[in-house]
Amino acid sequence: MKQLFSGKKKLITIPLAIILGLAFLPFAIAVLLAWLVHKKVSNKKVQYISFATIGLFTLFFGSAWVVAMSSPSKPTQQSEQPKVQVDQNVSQATKPVEPETSPTVFKAQTAPSNPNLVLAKVVAVIDGDTIDVDLGEGNIKRIRYIGVDTPESVDPRQPVQCFSKEATAKNKELVENGIVGLEKDVSETDKYGRLLRYVYMGDLFINHVLVAEGYASAISYPPDVKYQDKLKQAEQEARTANKGLWNACNTDTPIPTTKPTTPTGTTNNNTSTGTTSGGGACKYSCSSPDRDCSDFSSHDEAQAFFNCCGFTAQNDPMKLDAVGVGDGIACENI
Repeated sequence: MKQLFSGKKKLITIPLAIILGLAFLPFAIAVLLAWLVHKKVSNKKVQYISFATIGLFTLFFGSAWVVAMSSPSKPTQQSEQPKVQVDQNVSQATKPVEPETSPTVFKAQTAPSNPNLVLAKVVAVIDGDTIDVDLGEGNIKRIRYIGVDTPESVDPRQPVQCFSKEATAKNKELVENGIVGLEKDVSETDKYGRLLRYVYMGDLFINHVLVAEGYASAISYPPDVKYQDKLKQAEQEARTANKGLWNACNTDTPIPTTKPTTPTGTTNNNTSTGTTSGGGACKYSCSSPDRDCSDFSSHDEAQAFFNCCGFTAQNDPMKLDAVGVGDGIACENI
């Protein structure tokens, strides 16, 4: 044995022994321990016990070593699963399922929890109470919120009214780029072709939120009055708490829940201004739809309608008089 590890042979045998020892490390250690016991322990009984112990450890660790060396490690392959993004601001009960084959195309469907709600994707927020939505397959429609009115911000013929920017920003915060539920009352559209709807974002009733937080006033246009009591109550609470526009715009006069109408052949006496209107029907309906200054060609036409309906600085449900001015002059900037 010594001859194998002497002379020039050791240049080959020693590295080979090291390689074999590493390849079969438990067995190499066992051989080394057995040789040390043989050389250092003279008591035969102790030698036998030591050899038996070394043998048991060699059998256990050697088997594990052989199994590990003979089983090549296989890389763990994990199938890549698409991650589903969950919007925490939206009730998942009303979340639509968009087809995986064409994720850019919105497929409208009815909310499972409420068959009266039609889901639509918001593509643009116009102002505080108006949005554009995709009803499915690129069918874009403009939605006017029912029962609420926010300060004017987009009519080029009117100055930007107090708290209009804040109302628009709040509407964006609530619904922009989201999936909303649309609920119809009685009317389908207004005279501008806008769909009249109550709007929901998950469990939030957006019309109510805007009024309750002081970004809009409650105003009714019969026959669409399903939630008017609830909205009017929210407005009263917002007024009492001086929220939003009720604090920022110095708006102290109450806004009626219905628009006054001067029937044909009747006289409307207004004790606040002393003016009288009557003698025939007004050019437009005084109750619905809501009219803005952009609907009139001149200040005189707007003022005639304003007076005919019996509107005043304190009773201006269509807000033809600028918010916060209250001088009884309708659309004076036309």
